[in-house]
Amino acid sequence: MHLSTEELTRSLPQILEAPPDQGRIEMIVVRPGEDQREVVQSAKLDPDLGVVGDNWHDRAGDRDPDQYVLSQVTFMSSRVVEAIAGSRDRWPLAGDQIYVDMDLSVDNLPPGTRLQVGEAELEVTAIPHTGCKKFATRYGPEALRFVNVGEGRDRRFRGMYAKVVQAGSFQVGDRVEKLPVAGS
Repeated sequence: MHLSTEELTRSLPQILEAPPDQGRIEMIVVRPGEDQREVVQSAKLDPDLGVVGDNWHDRAGDRDPDQYVLSQVTFMSSRVVEAIAGSRDRWPLAGDQIYVDMDLSVDNLPPGTRLQVGEAELEVTAIPHTGCKKFATRYGPEALRFVNVGEGRDRRFRGMYAKVVQAGSFQVGDRVEKLPVAGS
């Protein structure tokens, strides 16, 4: 079932009410292989591996390692994926690892922002996270436009990338908090 642009737009008020400074992890998904998804209750973050058990590291191929590390971990707003996917069993199809109830917009979490995720610390990166052909197939072309164009792009409805700064464990229900900027 794919939603129309009108149906998706009706979800905007709920999406825009996401908390700005302290969110909550709603779902964790590990991708052990191509097109495989495992919903888990807890996971570990590692500066070299990203989400331990996820195949992110195996997909590096010939990419520049300095750039590739900037896309270790993907976050998506649980409010956005709920609006697009409907039932929770369809959330993992988006392909992200951490689904969080938090405002992921560029204005709220600019590149360089540090986040406490359970015991770990991550840094938001500048690499844009955009929907692709697979996203459109799974959720529809209107959903792809909803996340990739205009307000959806500016508010990172498709999600965002982060890199692991400090290793640690995290679990569903943990808080995700913006950390103070150094020197402030």
